[in-house]
Amino acid sequence: MLTPDVWKKSSFSGGGQGDACVEVAHRHVRIAIRDSKAPARATLSFPPRAFAHFIQALKAQPPA
Repeated sequence: MLTPDVWKKSSFSGGGQGDACVEVAHRHVRIAIRDSKAPARATLSFPPRAFAHFIQALKAQPPA
């Protein structure tokens, strides 16, 4: 996958330092996510519908 040009950091960054979150980027017909602490490492990408289901499943989880 090509690296998207514009990554957006989650507004729910943990630790008050923004060091425990993911970043999201739109890339053509897929949505990519990566660990903000290790941006050069692997990314995951999803078709938009699958990404929506992924987010819904995360929201359904009880807080850690």
